[in-house]
Amino acid sequence: MTKGTPSMGKKSKGKTHIKCRRCGRVAFNVSKGYCAACGFGRSRRIRRYSWANKKVNRVRIR
Repeated sequence: MTKGTPSMGKKSKGKTHIKCRRCGRVAFNVSKGYCAACGFGRSRRIRRYSWANKKVNRVRIR
């Protein structure tokens, strides 16, 4: 159980995101188990949108 403001300072310990195996960006959420950039761990397809210029392993995908 957290007890307000002093406990909030302890949230910054540890890593939220680590390097993704698929796209190489530091966007893999450790607790949720998927990558915020490419969707690895959530989908077999690479997460991409028409409004985004995406780089996967430093190669631009159109």
